[in-house]
Amino acid sequence: MKTIKFIAACALWISASASFGHENSHHATSSSPVVKEQKDWGIAGDAKAVRRTITLRMGDDMRFSPSHIEVREGDTVRLRAANKGKVLHEIVIGTKTELGQHAEMMKKHPGMEHDEPYMAHVASGKTGDIVWHFNRAGSFDFACLIPGHYQAGMTGTITVLPRNP
Repeated sequence: MKTIKFIAACALWISASASFGHENSHHATSSSPVVKEQKDWGIAGDAKAVRRTITLRMGDDMRFSPSHIEVREGDTVRLRAANKGKVLHEIVIGTKTELGQHAEMMKKHPGMEHDEPYMAHVASGKTGDIVWHFNRAGSFDFACLIPGHYQAGMTGTITVLPRNP
């Protein structure tokens, strides 16, 4: 009987901590090497190739500032997300379709933890960086996918202009 109570207590503790995982904790940055996977919007970049840093401010008004940025195809950029609010925010780069699907998944599983090179989770008063190589021209998006934030309009756009001839 003690074993069953112990197992039940552990299960309750694990499920409780998982359900608050996204809202109340800063995601640990992985010490393992970044996996470079080509996405429609580019690929993880090398910090030593960065020639430009763009600071995006995030606030509890559920907005990014600026909400639109332009880069040139071939640029490796450091996107520095500065959380000026009092709650956890994140920035995730993607397509409108993929961000919408991910936001729906986050609503269903708010404790879901994820760490990809195209996202940064930023605690109140902190900054987080994404180093990204924009190797494809087009229009892409970024958003905070914490439940309620995306739905409140915490989104922005990235225009990747074609490479100079």
